[in-house]
Amino acid sequence: MTPTLPQALQDFAPGLPLAVALSGGADSTALLHACAQRWPGQVRAVHIHHGLQAAADAFEAHCQTVCDALSVPLVAVRVQAQPEPGQSPEDAARNARYAALAQAVRTHSQLAGVHDVALAQHADDQVETLLLALSRGAGLPGLASMPAAWSRGGLQWHRPLLRVAGKDLLQWLTAQDLAWIEDPTNQDGRYTRNRIRAQVLPALEAAFTGWRDTFARSASHCAAAQDALTELAEMDLQQTGLPPRIVALQALSPARRVNVLRHWLSVHHHTRPSTAQMDALVPQILACTTRGHRLHLKVGAGFVVRQGDALHWTAQP
Repeated sequence: MTPTLPQALQDFAPGLPLAVALSGGADSTALLHACAQRWPGQVRAVHIHHGLQAAADAFEAHCQTVCDALSVPLVAVRVQAQPEPGQSPEDAARNARYAALAQAVRTHSQLAGVHDVALAQHADDQVETLLLALSRGAGLPGLASMPAAWSRGGLQWHRPLLRVAGKDLLQWLTAQDLAWIEDPTNQDGRYTRNRIRAQVLPALEAAFTGWRDTFARSASHCAAAQDALTELAEMDLQQTGLPPRIVALQALSPARRVNVLRHWLSVHHHTRPSTAQMDALVPQILACTTRGHRLHLKVGAGFVVRQGDALHWTAQP
């Protein structure tokens, strides 16, 4: 059984004061009201103005009205969220949003003393994320979906509603006689997430009992498995060295070799290779049996090259 909003907040114990990311939509509006009721005077709101649609100014004005009624300080931040070439608009907006949230909490005077930030993604969002990952052939990092809590940049981030159904948030808002705004892009069928929400989730609702909990459980299993693989990769990096020595990589089993290479590239060079790139890289590593064997392959956003007895990664010029 998915918990109600009040039940979910009973288990939520953030540091105070707390910042809530407020878009003005139903989910973040419910989270802000519930947090303000539970911790009066200890909640702040941050609204990110993406500037991507004509209604953005109205979103900000609505958020100000909501916060004024709650006596919650609001910090509104404007960002440029235009996608880079090859980047999806959703990824660009998400990256800009998280960066702006972190920057506002660290620097804005109204957010002084805040070290915890709450986000309003709920159980349906988690299922959508898992289905998106499956549709893209993602590995464990993608299938782990969204964590309920994590640390980054000196801040504690929380998603206290990840087990609450979206429909339950709407029912809670209606019962409280609270208003929210609908983002018109949520109905745009060009976005895969919107198609999942409109077509796939209703089918799951009709076909499976308790599907939100079971999907969330699968994501949790994937997250636990990925944690174990990360620990193994760190152990293997201690053996291969940094940069990783080719002979040491050759001595690993195929699965551990791929695991440690992905970890090295992700953690130490912030790049993620495709499956095709890894399939090309591994045979070249195994073929490095003489000093004269060269290696120079496109991997992630740069190149893996051989220098002496080790692999190095260099950013693409």
